[in-house]
Amino acid sequence: MARPVQPVAALTLSVVAFGLAATMAPAETQIRIDLGRKLFYDADLSFTGTMACATCHEQWHGFTDNNRGHPGIYDDPAKRNVPGLANIGAFKNFTWADNSLGTLQRQARNPLLGTAPIEMGVSGHEDEVVARFATDPCYDKVFAAAFPERGGEVSLDTITLALAAFEKAIVSTDSAWDKAEASGAALANPTAERGRKLFAEKGCASCHTPPLFSDDAFHKVTELKEGEADAGLGDVTGKAEDRGMFRTPSLRNAAMTFPYWHDGRVETITEAIALHDPALTGQPQPTGNEVAALIAFLGSLTDHTMLENPAYALPPEACPLKP
Repeated sequence: MARPVQPVAALTLSVVAFGLAATMAPAETQIRIDLGRKLFYDADLSFTGTMACATCHEQWHGFTDNNRGHPGIYDDPAKRNVPGLANIGAFKNFTWADNSLGTLQRQARNPLLGTAPIEMGVSGHEDEVVARFATDPCYDKVFAAAFPERGGEVSLDTITLALAAFEKAIVSTDSAWDKAEASGAALANPTAERGRKLFAEKGCASCHTPPLFSDDAFHKVTELKEGEADAGLGDVTGKAEDRGMFRTPSLRNAAMTFPYWHDGRVETITEAIALHDPALTGQPQPTGNEVAALIAFLGSLTDHTMLENPAYALPPEACPLKP
């Protein structure tokens, strides 16, 4: 049986949704963000030169890729569904089931250096991959501008710092819900407005807490099936009570980030709602009409400004710094 979740006040995560941008990247310089963006879209960051961060994290899909999981450079099957990146700089936990990372920079090392499964395959080839950027005239110049305090050092450390800077800049604060909250008005869609109220009444917000629409914590939403290999947080902590616990995903842009669940097994929001153990909130499962209203409400969290923002897209081929 899943453990009940205690309600969490929205303001424990951020003063208001519209302050998120200011809290996520206050110390990052624009040139460091620009460098991180260029690296994010560069397949040379993988050992084989065939996979970029953006290969899995596609902007239009909320920085997911609509697959159950994305295989690595050697076609190793993915262990988990690609998580979205909206407002990731406001989180303390960055992956589905690891509470030990601490910073986005450390998280960025996982796809580069991870071996179970191999994603970008850099482990054992660090010097070769770093040399690609250190010997590139444009990158050499941009690293010098982005890290003057380190003498323009080009290393895995500065590469991951730059990636983290760009990821912190990916913000979602312009959905229909954000606008309604800012104005104090109801959502224009009456069904979505009903869903907005149900979202609170049914206890959804206890874990999917506004404005992030995640409490940034780990929960057991369903029991592990017999023989299920992925024990979630339990694989990291070794604690029996953590088996089957996964971080609450943000629901921002949820309509664009299917499939759902840590392993991408769930194709629709309707199915995802049905899989939640009612014991989590102490509320009965929503009826068909209530589910329709909740889905309409989740549609109000789609932020086209984020999904179409050219500042997050594939950068121009020209070097960010002019000669």
